[in-house]
Amino acid sequence: MLQTPVYMDYNATTPCDQRVVDAMLPFFTRHFGNAASRDHVYGWEAEEAVSIAREQLSALIGCEHGELVFTSGATEAINLAIKGVFEMYTKKGKHVISVQTEHKAVLDTLTHLEKLGGEVTLLNVNERGLLDMEKLESAIRADTVLIAVMYANNETGVIQQIPLIAEIAKRHGVVFFSDATQAVGKIPVSVIEDGIDLMAFSSHKIYGPKGVGALYVRRKQPRVSLSPQIHGGGHERGLRSGTLNVPGIVGFGKAAEICKLEMEEGQRQMAGFRDRLEEGLRELTNTKVNGEGARRLPNTLNISFHNIEGKALIAGINKQIAVSTGSACTSANPEPSHVLKAMGLSDDLAAAAIRFSIGRFTTSEEIDFVTNRVSDVVRDLKNPKSTIYNPQSKL
Repeated sequence: MLQTPVYMDYNATTPCDQRVVDAMLPFFTRHFGNAASRDHVYGWEAEEAVSIAREQLSALIGCEHGELVFTSGATEAINLAIKGVFEMYTKKGKHVISVQTEHKAVLDTLTHLEKLGGEVTLLNVNERGLLDMEKLESAIRADTVLIAVMYANNETGVIQQIPLIAEIAKRHGVVFFSDATQAVGKIPVSVIEDGIDLMAFSSHKIYGPKGVGALYVRRKQPRVSLSPQIHGGGHERGLRSGTLNVPGIVGFGKAAEICKLEMEEGQRQMAGFRDRLEEGLRELTNTKVNGEGARRLPNTLNISFHNIEGKALIAGINKQIAVSTGSACTSANPEPSHVLKAMGLSDDLAAAAIRFSIGRFTTSEEIDFVTNRVSDVVRDLKNPKSTIYNPQSKL
């Protein structure tokens, strides 16, 4: 039997997989030791559990287990990567290149660097949301220390040409960082094959617990050095001090293991559901799929409805369907999506966009329900006598 509201906001966060919860539970009670306690069995058990999680995570992204630094989440990992490079390589320069469509965790960190005397170049994207390689290469200067480009966009699902970006960065001797929070666990990601030097990702996007994430830091060809942002004890090879969240890390590792084992089937199922939803909503007149023509995450559909206010549409469906108009981190911002604006959408069309993100527990029945319910509400909103209150409606 269908349960509502139907959850279609998996890019914001995912529920913990029960297998993840089961793996974590003993580390709250029976195996509660501090992983930094080296003098007794409680600490050894915790340390071993963290080591296993590192192996599980390194297997998912194709790195050595010693190249992972555990953090409180992707935002902290992003801060460590960007600020850490900026401070460590300041003798070479203070110029950083990034993209207008990055997550606010990146953009706000870059704004902070500008206050410290850094120079930031934000490149634009084309109408599909993709970065132009020639523009990227021409933006590199002798004092450029970092290129930061998101792997897959959290709002549109558009996947950037990461190997090409990495090749350009390496050719110019510039460190390349990617926020892969939305990509890891959904599609194959290999830091070695992709040529990534630094990469942030998070547990709660892959059916693990909130409050834990990781930063990949390349150790060879080239070895990347970072200036620590949190001091006090020298944990995580001195890069991130603080008592490790052992239960969270165990859950993160288990979630990674499940993603690796089930990724191929998961991709196929999510892409099928997304395409079915997209096809159903396209039957409505005057719709635009944002990012169409680019390679996209298999679970993400960002679609604009002409002459419909996005928030009015959500008001009409939010008791039965959980979706968003963009990133969960900017949901309180009344302005149209900066991602869609950078892709050339007008304010009206950007404000008329809804992001649907599908997940592991989405069902065929839910897809049909969402398609029908959204269609009904859109038709109602286009009716001059609509009963859905929208004080900002331009209908």
